[in-house]
Amino acid sequence: MRRKLVAGNWKMHGSLEQNKALLDALVSGVTQSEMSECAVCVPFPYLCQAQMELVGSPIKWGAQDVHPLHQGAYTGEVSAKMLLDFGCQYVIVGHSERRTLYGESNELVAEKFAAAHASGLIPILCVGETLEQRENGVTEQIISKQLDAVLSLVGEHSLDNAVIAYEPVWAIGTGKTASPEQAQHVHLFIRQRLAERDAQLANKMRILYGGSVKAANAVELFGMPDIDGGLIGGASLIAEDFLAICRAAK
Repeated sequence: MRRKLVAGNWKMHGSLEQNKALLDALVSGVTQSEMSECAVCVPFPYLCQAQMELVGSPIKWGAQDVHPLHQGAYTGEVSAKMLLDFGCQYVIVGHSERRTLYGESNELVAEKFAAAHASGLIPILCVGETLEQRENGVTEQIISKQLDAVLSLVGEHSLDNAVIAYEPVWAIGTGKTASPEQAQHVHLFIRQRLAERDAQLANKMRILYGGSVKAANAVELFGMPDIDGGLIGGASLIAEDFLAICRAAK
């Protein structure tokens, strides 16, 4: 049985003072027995703080992006090896904001996935369609291209130690949420797409839903057979809300 995962994506939010209050509340509010798996992906400057606050707790931590190369003259970039120095277990790759705002192609996302995987990090590979693409009926084609870029570069077995997050772009930060049935349809498609290559891999792959997940809708979303948790944005910045979502996934 797949163990559910709830991962918070803080995006570009936080301060040392705010982070400490949030992390302290999360650690005190989560116990191993009631958890699925819980993680937070924090901005690069706060990885050291996350490591210090969360080490020894049930909560894992990670980063929001990674450079595809090990080292070099790439001012402002951060490598997988650097993330490992701060105890990261997870890293988000291909978030729609990276694809849209910074022009990351499917091929670049695949290279970042490969770098994270090769280093021993667990990539959280984000896939999803825009509202225009959904309305044009090409959701499955878009997601297939996003998946195929990774599979073509590193093969399906690289997904043995990875997570996929389906995030409809039109539902991120908008307050709109795909209905549980809409989300389930795409999650099932992703699983079936993987099963074409490896049925065992497809069965154990954790596929998260991301897109305005809140405590109020988490139980219904996570109750769908192919939704294995969530990648949480704004609600991950409020301890009470994030803990409620974690409990919904247990």
